[in-house]
Amino acid sequence: MAPMSSATAGATSLPSGISVLTTFPDLLFVAEFVFGGLVWILVASTRVIVPILQGWVMFVSVFCFTISTLLMCLYFCGAHGGSAAWIAMDASYHVTAALFYLSAAVLQAYVTIIMKEAIDYKIYQEDIAAVVFSFLATLTYVIHKVFSLLRWKNSS
Repeated sequence: MAPMSSATAGATSLPSGISVLTTFPDLLFVAEFVFGGLVWILVASTRVIVPILQGWVMFVSVFCFTISTLLMCLYFCGAHGGSAAWIAMDASYHVTAALFYLSAAVLQAYVTIIMKEAIDYKIYQEDIAAVVFSFLATLTYVIHKVFSLLRWKNSS
């Protein structure tokens, strides 16, 4: 009986309904949504100079934006239904997203640095903004990752 109540107690730490917007770290979904969307918009609006590198940045921003939005909506609906497997899935997603965004932020910074002289100033400013927001998204995902891993550890 104890393992069952332990799994149930851990699963209740995932939010459902409006509590997604009031509990930490799940409140970070909003920041992930905003920063990820800004990275997506800024990279898409600039001239793509190095397609392989900026393609990865676009993939990461669109993938993480989509999955974070989907998870937030599923949590709003209460789709996790008290399952402890959702806690592990949430933690593994945020670990992956943090690593993806770190790689994307570094690549976007590299492209911005090497193309400083080759592009006009307005595009350069947009690239700088994309770098800033990609590092902010990385930070947000890392913080969410840490607290998701703590929630997963405590649910076991």
